Amino acid sequence: MILADTHTHLYSKQFDHDRNEMVKRAMRAGVNYMLLPNIDHESFDSMWELCHAFPSNCFPMMGIHPCSVTENYAEYLLTVEQELSTGKYIAVGEIGLDFYWEKTFIPQQEDAFVKQCQWAIKYNLPVSIHSRNATYRCIELIKQHHLKNLTGIFHCFSGSAEEAREIIKLGMYLGIGGVLTYKNSNLPETLSHFSPEHIVFETDAPYLPPAPHRGQRNESAYARIIAHKMADTFHISLEKMAEISMNNVRKIFTKLPA
Repeated sequence: MILADTHTHLYSKQFDHDRNEMVKRAMRAGVNYMLLPNIDHESFDSMWELCHAFPSNCFPMMGIHPCSVTENYAEYLLTVEQELSTGKYIAVGEIGLDFYWEKTFIPQQEDAFVKQCQWAIKYNLPVSIHSRNATYRCIELIKQHHLKNLTGIFHCFSGSAEEAREIIKLGMYLGIGGVLTYKNSNLPETLSHFSPEHIVFETDAPYLPPAPHRGQRNESAYARIIAHKMADTFHISLEKMAEISMNNVRKIFTKLPA
């Protein structure tokens, strides 16, 4: 059984003391692919160090996180496009909008999001979209700017059935993480109305650990816990859920090696 963690920040300082061992734990759990979203210039070097250490398991994205968008965002965007033009990246991310943590630079966030989506189409790459308190606005911008060929994932989805329906209409996928396993989560009920063919797994490590690890550091090995809960939601075996999920992953991330 093979799984992919489609969104994980394993280069985080929280893994500095046991990073290699943590990656190996993930592989022992069947999580053979770990996809690393870039945040900004501060995450770039550590992300690439991990990809060089585990070239068959860790794969880089390139983008600027909405919470990293400030008054001088245009300068860093130049670096993003230059990097994307090299062909070394599996996706454009982490990009999007955040109206929870950061509302100072909303116009700049929206401009950065649209530009990076346009580059994703230009370079034939999927996107990993952060949309905290901003899912409908992300959908609106994709429609307004006629980004019809955009592919990818709405990362850390925990929204309503209507939001899920709109995302799926765009031809995009739902990135499901640890929130699925929380006692009071509505996600199992929401997702039960859809097909597992629209879902991929992620941990967002070191954040949002699944039960029973809440309050602890998250890690990629826990993608298996999320997959197990998702299999229960759809009343299928873990093996079948893993197979469907990996089929979805390969449709999205076409540069992922076999």
